[in-house]
Amino acid sequence: MTPKPEGPLSRSVNVERLPKDRAEIVVEASPAECEALARDFKIPAIRDLVGRFTLSGSLTRLRAEGRVEAVVTQVCTVTLEPFEAKVSEPVEVEFTNADILEGTDAEDVDLPDPIVNGRVDFGVLTAEFLALGIDPYPRKPGVAFEPVTVGEEPLPFSDLAALRAKLGQDKS
Repeated sequence: MTPKPEGPLSRSVNVERLPKDRAEIVVEASPAECEALARDFKIPAIRDLVGRFTLSGSLTRLRAEGRVEAVVTQVCTVTLEPFEAKVSEPVEVEFTNADILEGTDAEDVDLPDPIVNGRVDFGVLTAEFLALGIDPYPRKPGVAFEPVTVGEEPLPFSDLAALRAKLGQDKS
């Protein structure tokens, strides 16, 4: 029984059948998957999404290292204009057989991600690390935020200073 895919990008791999020493996994998202992820992430577009992973270890401690890269179109938070930016996010994740995790309290220890039914979804992993690499407050290159000033800003206690000066003059 294959688990139901989570999200628009799914590449479930049976890691029990991979070579024991080192294995390479490459996830390339289709244009339709990129479009669906862009909708999920609420950004205008994603293209050229690729996750490259090198696996090492065993099912009790499987290590995935690699990189997720893509070109994303975002909206500048200053000018509100769309622009493209490259995302390149490093990946280092450990997995373990889900049976080993039974009875453990996830808050007590930093536990590896589970291998469920001998499978790991590298599409979901690719989407998660893409999300981590996207700037939450994007600015178009060369654009800086400059606050709008209308005239000179009064000092925080200038009204009190003026009142004190006036009261000092009234006493004489």
